[in-house]
Amino acid sequence: MMKPEANNYTVNNGRATKIREIETLEGVPILVELAERGDRAGAVIIDVIILFLGMIVTMLGVGLLLGSFDFGGAALIAIMLIFFFFRNFYFMFFELRWQGRTPGKKKLGIRVIDRFGKPLTSQAIFARNMVREIEIFIPMLILLSGSGVGAADGLMRFFAFVWAAILVCLPMFNRDNLRAGDLIAGTIVIKEPKITLLEDVSQKAPKTADTQASPYIFTAKQLGIYGVYELQTLEELMRDDTNTNAEKRLAAGRAIIKKIKWSDTVNNSEMDAFLSAFYAALRKHLEGGLLMGKRKENKFEK
Repeated sequence: MMKPEANNYTVNNGRATKIREIETLEGVPILVELAERGDRAGAVIIDVIILFLGMIVTMLGVGLLLGSFDFGGAALIAIMLIFFFFRNFYFMFFELRWQGRTPGKKKLGIRVIDRFGKPLTSQAIFARNMVREIEIFIPMLILLSGSGVGAADGLMRFFAFVWAAILVCLPMFNRDNLRAGDLIAGTIVIKEPKITLLEDVSQKAPKTADTQASPYIFTAKQLGIYGVYELQTLEELMRDDTNTNAEKRLAAGRAIIKKIKWSDTVNNSEMDAFLSAFYAALRKHLEGGLLMGKRKENKFEK
């Protein structure tokens, strides 16, 4: 879950960035950088442009298929239904397929995650994107419609504008830049970290008989559960080998033991050695995958 007491600002390349600490289901705290409002707005603009280009191409296709662009009756109903599915399922499709990213988000290096440390579920993606219909598209359709006349129509347009303005500006009035869909779905949009394999911390340890002949042997199935992201999270824990960080390392070790279904008993005094062995094995496993052109960024990828 997100810990409010860990919320802070840092200065990165001359700009202030919002950092949040999220505790995963394994009990491992990770720091994430919130996506800036400008990046989120830019991603939406890119996605909306792609969306409307797709709608235009679809409309042209229907016109060519019918041999006429004078739409009416059944053709108009079909186009309206196609537009409805386009604008509602475009975001859902890509966020499901690309793990919280759309083409716009991918271009600007941001992604959606669960703000309580759980996997991003299809239910959360569905909820956050269905809200977009009442956030943006319905008010937009009311504002652009020209069928109504008189005071009632003007009042409806005014309320649609106010409604859209409040919801669109909502991220400016909360510290986590959450839109209405995020509040309902329990999601948050973050800067996507640059994932690389860093210097092997196990190489810094002195070569002793204990480290050369590790009693912990892991199977490919056990190592295949985690990805580069978890490797780096584990590395950050191991780099801070102070007693104040011991509880976090112990919690992480217990979570890994449970996740990989490790059958042997690992005492608290042996946990650092277990984590070191698991880190070395996981790093070797992932590096081997990279050499074969396979990259597993995190544990949620198949």
